[in-house]
Amino acid sequence: MSSREVLLRAEQISKSYGEGAQAIHVLKNLDLTLHRTERVAIVGESGIGKSTLLHILGTLDQPTSGKVQLEGVDFFALPEPELAVLRNREIGFIFQFHHLLPDFTALENVMMPGMVAGLGWGEVRGQAEEILQRVGLSERLTHRPGELSGGERQRVAVARALVLHPRLILADEPTGNLDPQTGESVLQLLLTLNTEMGITMAIVTHSEKLAEAMDRTLRLVGGKLVVVERSGSEAEKSSESGV
Repeated sequence: MSSREVLLRAEQISKSYGEGAQAIHVLKNLDLTLHRTERVAIVGESGIGKSTLLHILGTLDQPTSGKVQLEGVDFFALPEPELAVLRNREIGFIFQFHHLLPDFTALENVMMPGMVAGLGWGEVRGQAEEILQRVGLSERLTHRPGELSGGERQRVAVARALVLHPRLILADEPTGNLDPQTGESVLQLLLTLNTEMGITMAIVTHSEKLAEAMDRTLRLVGGKLVVVERSGSEAEKSSESGV
């Protein structure tokens, strides 16, 4: 793993809510390294802070202390306008609930990140049509979310996350709201896109099957990440190297 190029590095990330004796410490000097094209699962008990960590990695939330770097660029040292541009172009988000805009078609929903980025209508439309075709929805471009199945809606959400060809995908329970068969199809789609597009993925999940399909599984416990060995045993990495 050390021979692979580092894409994202989080160092000494702490996140607390409240102050003094009443403070709740969710993340505690957590380290994480993600390599290019790597697929990482993050598991742990409900309410332990997995989504909080994902939001910090994606700059949707700020840590109490520590820093997150994408190829050496410190996210939280950037002015907010620059950070917003970087977030939109370099990071794709997939959530358990698709968060599609109900009054817009599948194509229009997928075009949104490109419109926010200021790209031309024709260029954005072309990219959106291409990625919807790749996720198997070329015949559903003009359908609104209410006219799509749960699996189709999640595929639209995946396409929206990928339309600008980001280098990093952050997914929070992407199959958690789907039946097993549909969840399996979305998992296979993510694996295929990872291989074809070379995108790095960090996925929060309760699904053992999804976690086993990743290159590494990390468990969030006590505010830090612990490596889950495939044998089922767990061993904490040293803070110098991170996980």
